[in-house]
Amino acid sequence: MDMNDKVQKELAKINEETKDEILGNFNQFKQYLAEKVELGENMGLSEEKLAKTTELVANYLSKHENPRNREENMLMELWNAGSKEEQHTLAHMLLKMVRKA
Repeated sequence: MDMNDKVQKELAKINEETKDEILGNFNQFKQYLAEKVELGENMGLSEEKLAKTTELVANYLSKHENPRNREENMLMELWNAGSKEEQHTLAHMLLKMVRKA
């Protein structure tokens, strides 16, 4: 199973109530991501692997979830407007942002 399949499987396991809790408040969303990034770091994932996983999650969210606040809306607009290279850069920036959460 490749990383994309693993990410899809994990995201699909999250029930709607939990999604609403995570995505309903941008600070809660950042905290959730920070916990997942820390978990990945503890598993030994490199910065590049974390960024690629962040890209997979962002692609999933942009295709399957509606933004629940203006910050998420801005991120989705930036994500959808960007080229693959720009999305990769944004993924690295998101990692930096959530590490400070």
